[in-house]
Amino acid sequence: MSTKSTIITSAILITIAIAAGVLLWNQLPAQMASHWDINNQVNGYMPKFWGVFLMPLITSGMLILFLVVPGMDPLKANIAQFRESFNLFIVLIITFMLYIHGLTLAWSLGFTNFKMSTAMLPFMGVLFIAIGFILKKAKRNFFIGIRTPWTLSSDSVWDKTHQLGSVLFMASGVLAVIGGFFGGMVAFWMMFIPLIGSSLLLVIYSYVLYRAETKA
Repeated sequence: MSTKSTIITSAILITIAIAAGVLLWNQLPAQMASHWDINNQVNGYMPKFWGVFLMPLITSGMLILFLVVPGMDPLKANIAQFRESFNLFIVLIITFMLYIHGLTLAWSLGFTNFKMSTAMLPFMGVLFIAIGFILKKAKRNFFIGIRTPWTLSSDSVWDKTHQLGSVLFMASGVLAVIGGFFGGMVAFWMMFIPLIGSSLLLVIYSYVLYRAETKA
């Protein structure tokens, strides 16, 4: 996906989200649900203004960050090698953020006959799978990927760590999708345990690879 297409698609999605909030303004309550606990019960609220505009603002900031920072990376030539895959991820993460925004608007309008975790986790699983796909293609840089002192010090360590990371994140994504259908604590553990475990394993794995390489 080209950078131009990424910008256009993201801008359209953000505009739609803002327009939806403005059009629904009079139907929304003064305090909107903003947070749910692991049992899918609302435990946080925010004023309507922020409920309508905060997520589009955050998403706009993320888009700018994703577009600008890679160009400042000393290894930006490496990022260019997998830029199309990264651009697709940008659109997916923005779509996910605005999907959550849509769920929040729906809940605040009174459509509360769904579990937030069941609605969110399958999409989060897809994001993890997309991250796994990107990790497989990622080249050494300071912005995108598994950035430990050891992966950043060696192309070989970077590549091997990211090959394993690709598999682990895709597997975590599949488990998150499955967990979404259970909801509650089951969904929580099926998402976070694989993700945290994978992250810790990759840090250790990159160190072991680097030690082996420097001793050779």
